[in-house]
Parts: sequence; C-alpha cells; structure tokens
Amino acid sequence: MSEADQEKTITIKTPEEIQIMYEANQIVAGVLGLLKSRIAAGVSTFQLDKWAEEYCCDHHAKPAFKGYRGFPGSLCASVNEEVVHGIPSKKRILHDGDIISLDFGTLYEGFYGDAAITVPVGTVTPEVTKLLQVTEAALFKGIEQAIVGNRVSDISRAVQQCAEKGGFSVVRQFVGHGIGANLHEPPEVPNYVQRQASPRLLEGLVLAIEPMVNLGAAKVKILSDQWTVITADKKPSAHFEHSVAVTKNGPLILSQLRPTKH
Repeated sequence: MSEADQEKTITIKTPEEIQIMYEANQIVAGVLGLLKSRIAAGVSTFQLDKWAEEYCCDHHAKPAFKGYRGFPGSLCASVNEEVVHGIPSKKRILHDGDIISLDFGTLYEGFYGDAAITVPVGTVTPEVTKLLQVTEAALFKGIEQAIVGNRVSDISRAVQQCAEKGGFSVVRQFVGHGIGANLHEPPEVPNYVQRQASPRLLEGLVLAIEPMVNLGAAKVKILSDQWTVITADKKPSAHFEHSVAVTKNGPLILSQLRPTKH
C-alpha cells in the first residue's frame, strides 16, 4: 500500500476512544503481568493460554486473537526460536533456560488492545539476556519517535538502529500496525527503514509498535501449522510490543499498567 493510500485509510481516534483503548490495553497488561509471574519450568503453553483467557473474560473483555483468521488460541505463545504466532499446546512444556514470547490482545467495548513481552524461564545465557534487553530497549526507542509530525519511518529507524547496534537482526516479514476498532489497521509499522516514503504521524493515531529481533540472521519461515513463525537458523528470537497513542503531549503508552510518556 502506498503512502497516499495508507494515509487515506488511517483512522484517527477521539480522546474518548483513546480512553476506551487505554482500558482495553490495561486488561492486556494485566494478563501479561499475571503470566509473567507464573512462568516457570514445567508449565505448559496451554495452561498459560487458559490463564490469559480467564483473566480477560473476568475483566469483561474478549480475547482478540481467538478465532482471528482461524487462530486456535487466545494467546500467542512462542518459545525460543519461535518468533511469533506460536499455538498454545498441552505438549509444549517450558524448561529452564527457555524464553517465551507472550503476545495477547483484547476486544473491549468495540476497541482493541495489543501488547507482547518476552520472558526468560529460570536462568538463560548472557547472550539471550542481552537479546531481551536490547529488543525491549528498541521498542522504547521506537516509542520515543511516536510524536506528531514525525513519520512512521522515524519509528522504524530508531528500532532498527538500536537492535543492530546491539549485534542482532530485525525481522522484516512481520511488522507493527495501526490499531483501533480493528485489530490491524493502516499504517504498517516496519521495524526497519523501507525505501518508500511513509505516512506522517497525526494526533489521535494509535500504533502497535512491536520489534521482533533475532539472535542470529533475520530470515524466518512459517511451519506447517501455517501459524508458527520460526527463525530460519533456529536461533532464539525476542518480541516486545506496546499500543501507543500519538498525542499533542507526546507518546502515550496505553498498555503499561502505570503509563508513562516516553
């Protein structure tokens, strides 16, 4: 989609709609906080999915991913070399030294929330610890650029530079996105700089910014389940995401339990 086409289809949210999206994302943040506290060796990704769905429903929201384009779970649970879209399974048991990326979305009062974290299970290697730290840092570098008048490419550049400076590779086949009354809306938010011009950031735009960063090479492939994305070289991958509103006062992170402006 061209810059002009994306700009035509971008939806701007009112302050009232952003408030609803804040509430939707607070439920997402609550789910991720709960799961992080319960991550341990011996836990299955199916159990994590169950906990996530229960928390979501208890807070009067619907899991956004369940049934979305046929996805079978409520939670995307991606372990080690799995980049995104890992399907929860009773057979997938976490072990000490694993990392798991938890991506969760909600539908609440007509609007969506979406965020992700990557969590170590027990003790992980120093290089994997660095991967997680750099990926999360890249997310916040991107968020810093989510200001009125900037372009999407300013976010992309900040994420890419941070990840590559850390010695890691940015996934190119999957990108962040606008979010609102639809889970995925224009504009796309790549985690690397593309050649074509990108849309300007307007007040009221809400973006899901989500670096996916690999320990090895950038190349990925999709498994036969048609969902799970893994690194082609089977090295670990990390994923962090926040839903962020572009406001006249700067970026507003909707999916932090105690939001701060970056």
